[in-house]
Amino acid sequence: MNAHKSINHIIDRLSYIEGHIRGIKKMLGEEKPCDEILIQFSAVQSALTNAAKLLLEDHFDHCIMDKVKDENLILELQNFKQALDKFIK
Repeated sequence: MNAHKSINHIIDRLSYIEGHIRGIKKMLGEEKPCDEILIQFSAVQSALTNAAKLLLEDHFDHCIMDKVKDENLILELQNFKQALDKFIK
């Protein structure tokens, strides 16, 4: 089992994104309206951002926070994570 809790979920999201991109390629080949295709590009960008955010959160929790022993630093890092979550939305 992978120590990172979100890896399988991220892999599933990437598989979905792959399918979505194939759909966009098909739309292009069928000469669908550009505005419809651009909406799909936006959906893929959002999905990639969300997958990256999951990996970043998992990395923060597993690779960083698990190694921190200083209680003051833990609090500061948790505050940083909250600020980062708001910024990345």
